[in-house]
Amino acid sequence: MSYQIKPWQDLTICDDYMFKLIMRRKRICKRMLEKILQVPIRDITYPEEEKNMKMQYDSKGIRLDVFVADDENTVYDIEMQVRKPDDDGLYRRTRYYQSMIDADLLERGADYDELNSSYVIFICPFEPFDKGRHIYTFKNLCLEDKELELGDGATKIFLNSVGTADDVTPDVKCLLDYVNGVLSNDDFVQEIDQEIRAVKKLENERVRYMTYAMKMQEERKEGIKEGREQGQYLANERWGKLMSLLLKEKRYDDAAKAAEDAEFRETLFKEYGI
Repeated sequence: MSYQIKPWQDLTICDDYMFKLIMRRKRICKRMLEKILQVPIRDITYPEEEKNMKMQYDSKGIRLDVFVADDENTVYDIEMQVRKPDDDGLYRRTRYYQSMIDADLLERGADYDELNSSYVIFICPFEPFDKGRHIYTFKNLCLEDKELELGDGATKIFLNSVGTADDVTPDVKCLLDYVNGVLSNDDFVQEIDQEIRAVKKLENERVRYMTYAMKMQEERKEGIKEGREQGQYLANERWGKLMSLLLKEKRYDDAAKAAEDAEFRETLFKEYGI
């Protein structure tokens, strides 16, 4: 398995690195939030250059793509989710992100009854729910009374660039089309595209990207190597257990004959999980 570094000039808004870079442009990030939420936002701030959250040394940490707060102290996490995880991993990921954001806010001194309102927004170039919508907004509601909202301040939004329903404004539709690689005359889309073109001309940004990409390549190689070593260790361990049981049972002198014995296979599974 190999990991190829994508050329700097080929990066698009869908690429994690470029998405984070462009969303560091305050005017673009603010305007994107305003379009998605259809509300005016006076100002946004970036709590940290790159938001890392890890509550304990043995917990699973997360790195948020874009983490900002507005002038009303509402916090926003915006993620470009290029691939759909297996099963319900995508949906549970929003739950995990939300819990880590809340834990971080509490750690910095917030009372639980004064937690900031928050939005976790996933931009997806795939259909996340098979309903054809461009936007899916989730809040905690009472199952017995759908008009009764819990009011915990937590909102999750999934934007689907391949939706077919007529459920978003034309400017949001143009933004989602741009995620799909379609460049329209929409002024905001033009602004984003021009910014990406301008960034690609910056040699220092190209160098930073190549440094980042090579680091990621090395980490992937190391991960693959560790995985292979672990796999070989487990294979050797299981083979040792099998041979030990063969000798203990003294039924067979090789594994091929043992494989034909259903009762022996049952013993292998019960005692060794093989």
